[in-house]
Amino acid sequence: MKTNMQKKLSNLFYIILGLPSTAMGFALCIQISALSWILSTKYGLKIDQIGLVWAAGPIAGILGQVIIGLVSDKVWLWKGRRRPFIIIGGVMCSLMLLALPNLDVISHALGLNGILGVAIVVALLLDLSINVSFNPTRSIIADVTPDGDERTKGYTWMQTISGTFGVLAYLIGALLDNYVLIYVGVGLVLVLSILPVLFIEEPRELANNRENIMASIQMKRSFGKIIMDIQPLWGFLLYALYGIIKRITGIENSNYYMEVFCLIITLFFIFHTLLQKESNKVGDEVGILGFKKILAAHSFTWIGVQTMFVYMFAYVQYKMPLLDNLKMGQIVSIAFLILNITGALLPVAVLEPLTRKIGSARTHALCILTMSISYALMVFFGTSPIMIYIVMAVIGIGWASTISLPFAIMTQKVGSNRIGLYMGLFNLSVVLPQLVASLGVGQLLANTVNKDLVFIVSAITLFISACLWMTIKDNNINANINYKTT
Repeated sequence: MKTNMQKKLSNLFYIILGLPSTAMGFALCIQISALSWILSTKYGLKIDQIGLVWAAGPIAGILGQVIIGLVSDKVWLWKGRRRPFIIIGGVMCSLMLLALPNLDVISHALGLNGILGVAIVVALLLDLSINVSFNPTRSIIADVTPDGDERTKGYTWMQTISGTFGVLAYLIGALLDNYVLIYVGVGLVLVLSILPVLFIEEPRELANNRENIMASIQMKRSFGKIIMDIQPLWGFLLYALYGIIKRITGIENSNYYMEVFCLIITLFFIFHTLLQKESNKVGDEVGILGFKKILAAHSFTWIGVQTMFVYMFAYVQYKMPLLDNLKMGQIVSIAFLILNITGALLPVAVLEPLTRKIGSARTHALCILTMSISYALMVFFGTSPIMIYIVMAVIGIGWASTISLPFAIMTQKVGSNRIGLYMGLFNLSVVLPQLVASLGVGQLLANTVNKDLVFIVSAITLFISACLWMTIKDNNINANINYKTT
């Protein structure tokens, strides 16, 4: 039975609704703050090896979120559709966090000489567990909130709560150390994954109107149809496969023919998608074109964001070479702390009211443009801890929007009976660019002395993303309602 707070959609309900996603966000903060640092300082891995470890997670996400999203749309277990996957993923995630500072112990117990293989496996399982839960934690918000402003409110509250805990994560890392952060995260992720979902009643039937029922009947998804739906990501997918094979086989190429070919494919299908006109007509292809445009725009965001997350430590080392490992780790933690303070404060206080005036897509595009400009400023002014902190505060504007508004925009484009599947497909616009950053940008940085390249790449890709977001129309496909954007 629904609680009064769920019936009234009170702020307390939105807070509880955002806690499961907060658990996964906290785990992600630990991964961002501690993984590269611990692999570099404790285990002595090189920058391209660290990129390979980070690549393991997105590989898990490619299949994890799509499969879990599709399955969670159909199952009913433990009085919920998303609940089982949130709980199981939370338990798995806690165990993998516990393994992070003990990779050498695990390697020794298994009788292995090197640490790289164990690090890859742990990173793979950690990201798989996060992906098992992240899709359902976001899908459940769409399941229990009505279309439009209330759903946008749900996702902005999600980011406010998640961002607040993210601030806590980086604060622990900065004031204490990353080891304390990891062990705190083990308990926190476990609690926030299990308890909140017990207070949320999920609807047994997702398709509750004639349009969605008709769409459900017509939308019998084949593998080929799903591949067509992610057409703007084909270039990223091809490069990811190439990059993985290249790293596994150890092939060294002095030319960049494959990279150029993948870039041409990406640009061709993105422009092909953008030149098509969206329709509000209800039917088999409801919202798919709009969904494809979102994939194109969001993918370029994550090349830049992932490049910053994975290689921030290398940038700080380059700009301030006299720092010891502990001080370098503290600067990175404080920088990400400030990023998340901005990310926590803006969604409910600023972004949601702004979306009501100019629309979600336009609001997000402006935030991404701000992020691109801030990345460019980091190249010129990020020469001291204070300046890095100031610029990171402004970068946080785009970060606040990136992990809140795209989910609200995306769920307006597809039927409610397909949220899990398309949330999983949407995640491909995150994990495939992450692979490009981890494999391609990592190799480029390993061969380049000037680590300003970290933020040069980020600035360019975020600018492209902002331009692409400007082309996306604000509307609610499910209800056939056009949102006011001016």
